[in-house]
Amino acid sequence: MQAGTAQRSSYFPYIDGLRAIAVLAVVVYHLDGRYLPGGFAGVDMFFVISGFVVAMSLENVRRAGLHRMLVGFYARRMKRILPALLVCLLCTHIAATLFIPAAWLSDTNQRTGLFALFGLSNFVLAGTGNDYFSPKVDFNPYTHTWSLGVEEQFYLLFPLLFSGWLLGRGYRLLSLGLFVAGGIASLIYAWLAMPGNEVAMFYLLPGRFWELACGVVLYQLMRSRGVGFAAQPRRQTLFSQLGLLVSLAVLVAGFVVSEPARFPYPGALLPALGTLGMLFFAQGRSADGMLMHTLTNGLVTYLGRLSYSLYLWHWPVFVLFRWTVGLESPVTQLTALVLVFLLSSASYHLVETPVRRAILLQRLPNGYSVGLGLAAVAASWLGYQQVTLAQPQLSQSTVARHSEDWYPTGGESSPEFPACALGARVEDNQGGLLIVYRREGCDASTAWPHRLFVAGDSHAMAYMPMLKRFAIDTGADVYVFNNGGCPFMSFQPWRETEQCNAHSRASLAYIEAQLQPGDVFFMPSLRLPRFADQFAHFDQARAMGEMFSEGAVSGRQASAQRAREELARLEGKGAWVVFEAPKPVYEAPPFRCADWFNRMNPTCAYGDSMDRTRLEHLRAPVLAVMDDLAAGVEGVAIWDPFPLLCPGFQCFAFEQERPLYFDADHLSGYGNLKLYPDFKLYVMQLPVRQGS
Repeated sequence: MQAGTAQRSSYFPYIDGLRAIAVLAVVVYHLDGRYLPGGFAGVDMFFVISGFVVAMSLENVRRAGLHRMLVGFYARRMKRILPALLVCLLCTHIAATLFIPAAWLSDTNQRTGLFALFGLSNFVLAGTGNDYFSPKVDFNPYTHTWSLGVEEQFYLLFPLLFSGWLLGRGYRLLSLGLFVAGGIASLIYAWLAMPGNEVAMFYLLPGRFWELACGVVLYQLMRSRGVGFAAQPRRQTLFSQLGLLVSLAVLVAGFVVSEPARFPYPGALLPALGTLGMLFFAQGRSADGMLMHTLTNGLVTYLGRLSYSLYLWHWPVFVLFRWTVGLESPVTQLTALVLVFLLSSASYHLVETPVRRAILLQRLPNGYSVGLGLAAVAASWLGYQQVTLAQPQLSQSTVARHSEDWYPTGGESSPEFPACALGARVEDNQGGLLIVYRREGCDASTAWPHRLFVAGDSHAMAYMPMLKRFAIDTGADVYVFNNGGCPFMSFQPWRETEQCNAHSRASLAYIEAQLQPGDVFFMPSLRLPRFADQFAHFDQARAMGEMFSEGAVSGRQASAQRAREELARLEGKGAWVVFEAPKPVYEAPPFRCADWFNRMNPTCAYGDSMDRTRLEHLRAPVLAVMDDLAAGVEGVAIWDPFPLLCPGFQCFAFEQERPLYFDADHLSGYGNLKLYPDFKLYVMQLPVRQGS
């Protein structure tokens, strides 16, 4: 064996036993968090074990230059990590392309998977602002790769910090000191930076380094004292058995009492301490005693050897079940588990093991192995991109196949004026985004010589097809303030955060300065409680409380008074302020229930219709506020799309299989076209008011 490579390390079966505990805890938690509320701490077990094992793997490296040691280390890591990871990511991407449509719920999925190829998905996830426990991440099939990213980034630092350990006694203290100092610094950083930075602390290496460093330091301390690494195993003693039991109890306590908001500090302390204790008391021991016998049992150690593939495959399988048939029933959960174990076994026996044992790869110089690994990543990246480009052709989702009907994005042209194009200018408005649409490229006469200003939340942006058509067909400039998530005069003050209020004030100030006689200020927003989001159904009692409770009534009254004061400032401008009356809302998101593979999902059990009387009752308080404002402030009007969207006694989210809605309360592209003629006529028929 050439210099700079490691001899085959001794195999310690109990480590695979610990890996089995870790991966089973994670799988059970991800299957249903109620089964093991703290099971996510299995990842913290993996971090500690990884630090211990990776240090052990370099112990037998012969003294060689730093370059050879680094190349050998990375060659082994690539052989261990890349084959199964790349296969899993590409297969997952193909499956996601087939069955997961583009939506807000999936808007970071492709990017997360792409960055996972390079060990950087944790940066994407940290950048979304959604923590590991938010519902949205349950629908990203690549979320679990964050921990692999943390480990891979640790591997960039590890050889440099550990190299002194391989050079002799004097340098070993330096290496130990570096890991101790780094671990303490990481722990203190996690402690001090947690408030307000929970997402970054959870996903990124600085807040996790201490867990991996703990495993390395434990190995260094044990090895320096010659504890547990002799050729012959040590027999169990009463002390070691008690130590194992206590460590297991600490570990179990970590699984039971772990709270998401306390991770990684201080929540990860118990799982890390328990794992360290089990490593210390089990290392080099014989299989005497029930606990050691269990950890070294053939089935348990097989699960441990399977743990990497189990970790890779369980999450995408669970996520794809959530997107299709659901993962709530015992039948779907059992089916998903069986599929996970089949895929994991295939990955282990057909990908992981053959690559590690391939004679050709073993004989290949480490530098060539590293180059081959990098080439595999590059090829996977190209394959990933090709699948992404082919999504419109590959997707089995009707949402992707009929995107114009579903997505409220709109085109850049109009059938009435095919020679005209739509130009867009994007501006920053005190931190908010302003888009100005203007007809270009033709000499068609202007049908409406005024301007349309639009401000609201994501429901305003869901009117984009209608607003774009209006700009092209009338020749009017349309100003759209993109403040997604921030309702504008919603009469639900609990939804209007300080940041949202700042955006609203900035939009209103801009519009107030620009308004001229004849202009229209259109204010669409969600003004009813939501029965469902894209990821979950909400309790109806809570929804009713948001509209009819004492707090809701008093909050609506206070909001109405503020609206009256703000609208009074616009009264003398000679413009019209047009409220959008509340549209129907539904209990299931149509885009998740439109295909043969997802119609039976429990999310869709609430149906695609709502009783009209129920919705009329729900929106009555908001209509009363709007009517009062229209009566008390000159130039305030109400456009009501409800009769067009719900002409009968029952309201439907579809019209002859074409969607009126994308999700439970946002319009679809087809819904926009349904409303456009009425909206255009309503706006153009408003009489021109004279300013004061």
